[in-house]
Amino acid sequence: MIEVRHSAGDEWVVSVKAATTTHHRVHVSKADLARLAKGRTAEDLLRESFRFLLERESNTSILSSFDLPVIARYFPEFDREIEKRLQTTT
Repeated sequence: MIEVRHSAGDEWVVSVKAATTTHHRVHVSKADLARLAKGRTAEDLLRESFRFLLERESNTSILSSFDLPVIARYFPEFDREIEKRLQTTT
């Protein structure tokens, strides 16, 4: 289960409940939100971003604190895939 909670400013806390519960502090700038979410909320963007990550690694392997664009450094297909996912999910 993925829970997204606004912390302050551009900071969000994402909790992933699995065998081990983890908490991740993620920075989402307004520019990243506009570029990737195309009108969807930051919560939608983060929830789908973590689904993307969890398909590739365990929640315990996800960085505890990072800027959202860092995902594309590890997974170059991230931007394209996340935009596609957000267009098809409701």
